[in-house]
Amino acid sequence: MLTWEYPPRIIGGLSRHVHSLSRSLAKKNIEVHVLTCADPSAPFFEINDNVYVHRVKPFDLPGENFLLWVNHFNMAMIEYAIKLFKKGVFDIIHSHDWITAFAGRVLKHGTHIPLIATIHATESGRNQGIHNETQFYISSIEWWLTYEAWRVICCSKYMMEELKFLFNLPSDKIRVIPNGIHPESLNNLDLTFNRRDYASDNEHIVFFIGRHVEEKGIQTLIRAIPKVTASYPNVKFVIAGTGPRYEYLKDLVCQLGINNNVIFTGFIEDKKRNSFFKNSEIAVFPSIYEPFGIVALEAMACKVPVIVGDTGGFREIVRHNLDGIRVSPGNEEDLANAILSLLSDPLKAEQIKNKGYRRAIEDFSWDRVAENTIYVYNEVLSEYKNSSWKDEKTAGNPVY
Repeated sequence: MLTWEYPPRIIGGLSRHVHSLSRSLAKKNIEVHVLTCADPSAPFFEINDNVYVHRVKPFDLPGENFLLWVNHFNMAMIEYAIKLFKKGVFDIIHSHDWITAFAGRVLKHGTHIPLIATIHATESGRNQGIHNETQFYISSIEWWLTYEAWRVICCSKYMMEELKFLFNLPSDKIRVIPNGIHPESLNNLDLTFNRRDYASDNEHIVFFIGRHVEEKGIQTLIRAIPKVTASYPNVKFVIAGTGPRYEYLKDLVCQLGINNNVIFTGFIEDKKRNSFFKNSEIAVFPSIYEPFGIVALEAMACKVPVIVGDTGGFREIVRHNLDGIRVSPGNEEDLANAILSLLSDPLKAEQIKNKGYRRAIEDFSWDRVAENTIYVYNEVLSEYKNSSWKDEKTAGNPVY
């Protein structure tokens, strides 16, 4: 597994995805080695839940440009992987997103081992199109990774259609494997958590957690708050996470004069996230772009009614007015009305909460994700064993 984030390094959902997938594969007697970026709070090597975790420090060269950093990180991963391949035999190289594309491609052709790619999101989707040279460069790397990969895994039918459209990928090269959740892990709570630190006993909590970026739609949530508080002043909106739009969002709250109703927590650990879910009346994820939306499943599994943007993977998770509510992306009026509908109708909120819980628990599990991933691995290995490519001594043409 090649990934730029892995716990305790958590930038977004990719970290938790690779962590859960690798653990679930290990439980099925698959030997998994994860190559990831070093983190000051973690050892360079450890065996965790039978997963071999190798943390690699990017080359320490000057330059604050993120694209340069990605190159330095990939070169360091390749150097480490060469030594690792000398010590053991590997069957599959599994690269997650464009940031590990260079290492994945070099290791594929250098070892003649099949490369599989999981695309968690696209640059075009994150930015609602390609608008500058940097975005075009990243999108080109994403295409390159999918071209080089023997199979491309994505988490939803929505993402499959996006990949087909953007990169002209044939359907038979793509495999859709929805994400899963670990319900038992959501019961790990922060024992120091006190609801009264965030809201009084007579106040409702509406909770958001996620990266503070444009596509998560936090700005839509903030603009919806005045309409909600006009009818229900005793509501606290807790916004957890961090990201490049953090200061902008705080300024927006000040401009709207809703400081008394909004709390920014910054980054929080999983246990505290779980505690917020357990103590919130509503969880809101008003994304403009969302390839899957595992955070909605986690909220549903914690028995909190969810409101999500009617986009991407959320459409495949949340059935409108049955186990959640979907709202028009970017529409603060629609979002405010959805929040008010749950606050004003406890019976509706209870029904959605219960149906959402059953949906999350019964239909999504990491055990199923692991089984489906192993099926893809075996599918590729079967084709690989019958190909002439594995016997070539020098790099040949990319394999489709």
